[in-house]
Amino acid sequence: MSDLHKALGDISSIRRHLAQSTEFRGYGPATLAVTGVLALLTASAQAIWLPDPAKHIAAYLCIWLSTAAVSCGLTGVQMYTRTRRIHSGLSNEMIRMAVEQFLPAAGTGLLITIVLAHFVPTVFWMLPGLWQVIFSLGIFSSCRFMPRLMIVAGVWYLFTGLGCIALGDDRALAPWTMGLAYGVGQLMVAGILLTATPEAADED
Repeated sequence: MSDLHKALGDISSIRRHLAQSTEFRGYGPATLAVTGVLALLTASAQAIWLPDPAKHIAAYLCIWLSTAAVSCGLTGVQMYTRTRRIHSGLSNEMIRMAVEQFLPAAGTGLLITIVLAHFVPTVFWMLPGLWQVIFSLGIFSSCRFMPRLMIVAGVWYLFTGLGCIALGDDRALAPWTMGLAYGVGQLMVAGILLTATPEAADED
């Protein structure tokens, strides 16, 4: 039985090593482009319905967290089905690897949101910039499994986030600070995937 366990362990280790040396192709450009358009539409809705977000923190969070949840849902479902199709026998390892790269950033973003909204609402204006900086870190940590050009998207989110923070006041809560950052950023990611891995255009 110990030999069997050792053999299974060796197989599992080999599969992990194969997954770590394989470029992840589970993200499809069409779905990511949709999330970019969704960010632009959300920014437009905020401009119409929430002209002064600094006075309505809960509404601001509801708008953008709902958008993030929808985007994550679309990306997650598409990533699962696409990875099953493209990576076949390594799909479980590839999905686990992709989730592990972004999970720390996602958890950090959620905790910072709770802390700023609940304990220090006076500096709530920093949140859009912090979200973007944290998102950039998630992209940077994923770059070794993605096309090399993906680092450009990470740099985009890093500098848009720093730009938001540099505003230094409630202007950072304006619709365009999130709409343009994520709208352009996600369209950029989609374009990189489409050009760097042409087979990524094969969407279900």
